[in-house]
Amino acid sequence: MPVVSVASLQQQMLRRGVRRVLVFSGEADWCVAQALEFSGQSAGDWLWISDSPPVGVNACSPSAAHSLLGQDFLHGIFDARTGLNVDALAAFSGTLKAGSWLILLVPDWCRWSQLPDADSLRWSEQPQAIPTPRFIRRFQALLESTPHVALCRQHHPFSLSPLPPAPDWLPPDGQPTPEQQQILQRLMQAKSGVWVLTSPRGRGKSRLAGMLTAQWPGTCLVTAPGKGAVNQILAHAPESTRFIAPDALLMMCREAAVDDADWLIIDEAAAIPAPMLTELVAAFPRVLLTTTVQGYEGTGRGFLLKFCASLPQWQDLRLTAPIRWSEQDMLEPLISDALLFGEPLTKIKNTNVPSAIFSPAADDWLRQPALLEDFYGLLTSAHYRTSPLDLRRLLDAPGMTFSAARQGDTLTGALWLVEEGLLSPALAHDVWAGRRRPRGNLVAQSLAAHAGLVLAAVLRSRRVSRIAVHPASRRQGIARALLAEEKQRATEQGLDFLSVSFGYTDDLAALWQQAGFRLARISTQKEASSGCYAVMAILPLSPAGHALAQTAEQQLYRDWRWLAPLMDITLPLPLAAETALNEADWRELAGFAFAHRPLESSLPALNRLLINSHLPLPLLRAHLQQGKNTAEVVQPAGLSGRKALVQRWRQETQQALAELDPVACERWRQGI
Repeated sequence: MPVVSVASLQQQMLRRGVRRVLVFSGEADWCVAQALEFSGQSAGDWLWISDSPPVGVNACSPSAAHSLLGQDFLHGIFDARTGLNVDALAAFSGTLKAGSWLILLVPDWCRWSQLPDADSLRWSEQPQAIPTPRFIRRFQALLESTPHVALCRQHHPFSLSPLPPAPDWLPPDGQPTPEQQQILQRLMQAKSGVWVLTSPRGRGKSRLAGMLTAQWPGTCLVTAPGKGAVNQILAHAPESTRFIAPDALLMMCREAAVDDADWLIIDEAAAIPAPMLTELVAAFPRVLLTTTVQGYEGTGRGFLLKFCASLPQWQDLRLTAPIRWSEQDMLEPLISDALLFGEPLTKIKNTNVPSAIFSPAADDWLRQPALLEDFYGLLTSAHYRTSPLDLRRLLDAPGMTFSAARQGDTLTGALWLVEEGLLSPALAHDVWAGRRRPRGNLVAQSLAAHAGLVLAAVLRSRRVSRIAVHPASRRQGIARALLAEEKQRATEQGLDFLSVSFGYTDDLAALWQQAGFRLARISTQKEASSGCYAVMAILPLSPAGHALAQTAEQQLYRDWRWLAPLMDITLPLPLAAETALNEADWRELAGFAFAHRPLESSLPALNRLLINSHLPLPLLRAHLQQGKNTAEVVQPAGLSGRKALVQRWRQETQQALAELDPVACERWRQGI
């Protein structure tokens, strides 16, 4: 029984400007009953974040929690009975106002770390949910050691105690804080330039951007990954300020269709692809980029180091003092510690000392907390899309391999790899044919499914998931040393190749080629997340790996004539003149004609087929040789849509193959 009433505790929390955590741990129905009873004792929003909330409550699924950003709630209940979605937890915690309770519902305390976690299906690359003991044990230790976290376990005694005496909190009165006022004055005086405003959540960066739009005498444009997140910016904005979605704004900029605007404000800029940001920034005289240092969508630290460092000139602005809760808040430090939202990168005293390479084991993360913080900190500094999802994968996903470089007591390099391959020949064939796509094996499956390299999924490989070097230690060969060490280890362990997937830039391509990786595939569509073409490269280790790399290179060279016109980059690849069909073409064409191979993967072989066929093949020729888009082909043919068109393309391919060599065509059909 609580020693004080829930209502009086909440009044005390509101006076102090803090938020507290209450954990109910036990059987699923018991946890729900306790949460309903507790929430009934105090007025508030009491929003449930749950995939299976009780009837009659205000609820939001964890997968939609990001849509709550920009809103404020009083009290919330986070359901982790079957799985802990840490992205949703981070986003939701940032929406709770001062005086709020965050109630966590979790399984039985002693069994929790050994139970399958349904959220692992998002990141573990396993077909079934797996236990996540390292993350859960670490989280439990934090909950038990953090002051004023209340833990109520089923069948255990429990009481709620008031907070110790402390001065009352002075909530914001709507006027700019001293920090906000100082930054606002600089922005109001800006003649031109790029200004980057970063802060943890709850510091008022969106409100500051809104103050700028309200006070600026001219026009402002606002863009963000989602309009819901910019409510605070637009709340008091004048008619001269309007919101335009990033992709629409980019199109308008390219077509010179944007009216002159004095400011472009980009909220949560780190969640927008860097190439898109680069174009948008260049189109306006004054740009304010805001991004959260902490949050479900990644980190502002890497954004500052990676994207902002590429700008010719920019101004670094930061808000540090919270305004939505007090400095004594109890929820924010807990979430920050649990999800490693701090800035742990340490300075290197002597960069001339060589770094030593070593290989952490997964259990070392709990035995050496500082090693985990340093390793994960390097990743967040180098990859600004690093999110709590990566922390969960790092701690508990199976098939992970790690290498690190250390200079004295300071970590200077981090390499993270993932086991891939060893699919059965039958499953690999189904992946190639487009009939199956099991979880995991990003590069191995993609090479089979898109590049036609079935063997890539059968061989044993290891994919570079992340690689990072301390900013003060770059260009000292640390990345090459980490990769060389891993190459040696993988060779000794009998692996066939290492692989990597990255967004193409000239610098990155040069880095991986210098490390011995050979191009195996490049996509013809840019990725939405990076704005770059996805490239896959392999470092062969065994004879089978070398044969695979050679086949992949030869195929890429042979296909480049047909791929190059679809892309806006220039690669130093020869444009092969050969147009005769070979064995690989027949396999690819049969896969398209008789299975489910996509047109994009079969495109070079289909082009060679059209050159070698005397049949009309009107729908294939209209698209591939005459350059007509889907709509321009579908309408004259009287087809219902793209699905029907693809089926007709497959039929025309069957006709062409049968006309070229009916015996070979039948043999391939039966083989497929």
